[in-house]
Formats: sequence, C-alpha cells, structure tokens
Amino acid sequence: MERVIEGLPVVTGPAWAGVNYFCTTRAGGVGVAPHDTFNLGRRAGDDPDTVAENRRRLRAALPAEPLWLRQVHGSDVVDADAADLPDEPALDASVTARPGRVLAVMVADCLPVVIADADGSVLGAAHAGWRGLSGGVLENTLAAMRAKAPAATAWRAWVGPGIGPEAFEVGRDVLDAFLADDPATETYFRPRPGVSGKWLADLAGLAEFRLRRAGVQDVTLSGLCTVADAGRFFSYRRDSETGRMALLAWLDPV
Repeated sequence: MERVIEGLPVVTGPAWAGVNYFCTTRAGGVGVAPHDTFNLGRRAGDDPDTVAENRRRLRAALPAEPLWLRQVHGSDVVDADAADLPDEPALDASVTARPGRVLAVMVADCLPVVIADADGSVLGAAHAGWRGLSGGVLENTLAAMRAKAPAATAWRAWVGPGIGPEAFEVGRDVLDAFLADDPATETYFRPRPGVSGKWLADLAGLAEFRLRRAGVQDVTLSGLCTVADAGRFFSYRRDSETGRMALLAWLDPV
C-alpha cells in the first residue's frame, strides 16, 4: 500500500489499531545519484549533510527521534525502553512497550519486519537478511516482546520490501543454513536454471515460515521486490553503491 506522509512517499501494510508503521522509499529527499534521493544511511557513502537533511525531513513525520541501529546482520535484540542506551546499538532488532517510542531499521534488499500484539501494547522491528533470519532474529524479537507483554496472546507481522524470489541467488551455504534448522524450508529454494550450485531463495517466504512457526498468526507480505523496482527502492544487490530505506514503527502516543 502506497501513502504520502508529510510529503514523503512510503509503503505500508494493513492498518493496526494502536500501531503506526511504514517503510520509506528512495523518493522525497535531496540526494544525488547513486544515493538519489532519500538515503537515510550514514554509512552508505553519501554526503553527511544530505543524510542529515533527509533525516530531518523524516523526523517531521514521526512523534520522536528514532532509535537508529548500527546493523551487523546478527540476531540480537535491544530493549528500546532501557535506560542509558548507547548511540546506535550494534545489533539488528529492537522492541518497545512505550507509546511514542520510534523503532527503526534500515534496508536495501534485506527485509524490514514489524511485529505487534493484537492489542497494540508491544512492538518490535527487525532487520532480516539471510544471516539474521537463519540465526533467529525474528524469533528473538518475538521472545523479547513476550517478555515485555506476557499477557499478549495474538501476534501480527508485516514483512516489507526486500529482495524478491526471482532475484535472490544464493549458494549452498545459505541453503544449508536454513535446512539445518528445518528441512521443511527446502520448499523456499529452487535450483537456478542453467547454473550449477546456485539457488533462488524466497527470503520473504522464509520469514513468514519462521514467524508462523514462532506463533505469529497474522503475517502480511508486501510482495515488493527492491531489486526489480529501481524507481522506488534502493538495492545493494542491484547497484552496489546505493542508499538505504528505513522502516519506522511506533505505538500511538498517549
């Protein structure tokens, strides 16, 4: 679903009571190629002043400054409500039960995933590339949310734009990482036609599989491929030097 928020073109999923979330696109900023125009990543090789201006524009659409992460393709989760958090914690997911606390993850092919309970009392956001996904970043995020809201019983998730199953070519190492966890995941891989030792992987399908296995009853996939849609999305796999989109999510402020 496309929307415009404070002049920024964004994509989002189903409306959830008490929860706000969207993923930015590459449009609406001030950057020049190859970071044109709305790059939010400070470590993407862009001009720092350009990134600062883009983040200023984003801030106008949010109730508070986001908790930015220094993502490391891991599976650790931070409690965004904790005191004395470091600047940009080096991990790939965060959770909150505080209204108005804004969570953020940056992406340019990896999946942005937002998880909430049905009552909108707790929220999580995760950066899920294949390493983090196979390492349990989504399960760890859900576990941290359950610890903060032990009475919650119904869960929902939105998997945002990421590299699609026609574009994500992987080697045996990726296949083995998932099969070692659950042989049933083989269905999300198919041999690359005409290329020995390569498979096409359905990353969003793998995310849905693991979310549902962990107890998330309602999972929505955006179906948007960052590689295929150069007009709307940055893609590291496609362009190598490029910008970063961001998923932003927060509970309704009191």
